[in-house]
Amino acid sequence: MGLNDFILGLNNLETIVRAPGFFKFTPHTVAAHSYRVTSIAQVLGDIEEHNGVEINWKSLYEKSLNHDYTERFIGDIKTPVKYANKELRGMLQTVEEKMTDEFISQEIPEEFQDIYRRRLFEGKDDTVEGEILSIADKVDLLYESFEEIVKNNPESVYKEMFLEAIQTIQEYKHRPSVIYFFEEIFPELLDKSFYGKEDFVKQVNQYL
Repeated sequence: MGLNDFILGLNNLETIVRAPGFFKFTPHTVAAHSYRVTSIAQVLGDIEEHNGVEINWKSLYEKSLNHDYTERFIGDIKTPVKYANKELRGMLQTVEEKMTDEFISQEIPEEFQDIYRRRLFEGKDDTVEGEILSIADKVDLLYESFEEIVKNNPESVYKEMFLEAIQTIQEYKHRPSVIYFFEEIFPELLDKSFYGKEDFVKQVNQYL
């Protein structure tokens, strides 16, 4: 028993495609998503710190980098399925947590098990770092889905993902980073010509 299997699991994340079952012009893997979320969390953390918020950077990086590692066990479930109802979401989370606990017990050396229990279990909590992770995760989803929207992807799910991401990010509007995001970053994202932009922006504005 060593850390070999943990490192091998990183290869699994490179083969798990996000938004499975839907046509996409640019496929994204869970590994790439984890890197982007960590980078976005870093940006958001900078904004928070600039506004006087104390950031535990070690916690933020750990939460962000590892937040989807356990998808190596169950894959990336389709978003509409994953969030169909709270009961189903809870069942999926229970299965994921059980498999993660078994993995840690069987594959992680005892002296490191507490560390990996902290890293691999749910990081989206009510701490500043947990909230930043929740925001960063949805910001990446927003950018990922927007990439398909501007390419006129016929799958309606990407507009649904984009609008759902806005709604979730808005739940954290008490955070300085969210205020900054919608005032300074988001307008630049939408400042791009694409088919159906006028109607889409009208939809977006209903959520702002």
